[in-house]
Amino acid sequence: MDRVERRHQRDEELEQIDIAPVPGRRSDITTRKFTGIAFIVATVAFMVAATVLSMTFDWPDILRQPADVVLPEYVDGGTSLVWTWFAVAWTYAILAVPILLLPTALKRRDDAALRVATWAGAASVLLALVGFLRWVFVVPPLADTYVNGDTATRTAVAAAWTAQHQYGGALLGEHLGQLLGIVWSITVSIIILRTKLMPRWAGWLGLLASALYFTNQGDILATAIPSFPVWDLGGLLGSYLWAIWLVVLGVLLLRPPNPPTSP
Repeated sequence: MDRVERRHQRDEELEQIDIAPVPGRRSDITTRKFTGIAFIVATVAFMVAATVLSMTFDWPDILRQPADVVLPEYVDGGTSLVWTWFAVAWTYAILAVPILLLPTALKRRDDAALRVATWAGAASVLLALVGFLRWVFVVPPLADTYVNGDTATRTAVAAAWTAQHQYGGALLGEHLGQLLGIVWSITVSIIILRTKLMPRWAGWLGLLASALYFTNQGDILATAIPSFPVWDLGGLLGSYLWAIWLVVLGVLLLRPPNPPTSP
């Protein structure tokens, strides 16, 4: 009789264990879903703002035009163009949120490589934000002074424009910002391939997007070294494929996770 009672008590304990919530599981799932939604929202919002900017200001092609083309056209764009740049900057800034949350969403907070890559990705967003916000806080007074100034003033403003454009735009926003973003995406893609936390094709897609996006560095370096080889289509294809990969990353994070494996 005692044996039957002990067995019955043990069965009850096992049932309680089976139905008891696992601490942290619900919060991990919530973080994963929030990270996925953030990737999708940030990417789509930025693409919408960037499309508006491209239609109204011929971006990004106008970045390689001289001051006598860019500054008068900027003034013609008026206040709406300033707000468009503001929207482009801060919609891109949203991307820092899912980048910082990704190690938690993937349950790899102790992964040293991913931790370093995460800070590189966050730094890339910050540098890009500096590059974008130039057009809100630095370019407007330069453009107004250029349009309303005499020949000597225009010459001085053109020099100032070139200096800030090469430093804040080409160096910080494009060169360093894009390179650090590519370092982050390559690291995440390799982790996906080695751990199978997501389908392997997502890792290969990330590597392909990163490789194509890297070719845009030729266009940036050509601003300092005119003879540097440039593949115009590479940067365009790379940036769009990189954006698609971010959306794919977000969608996959909304799905139930695969069992993790050690790399």
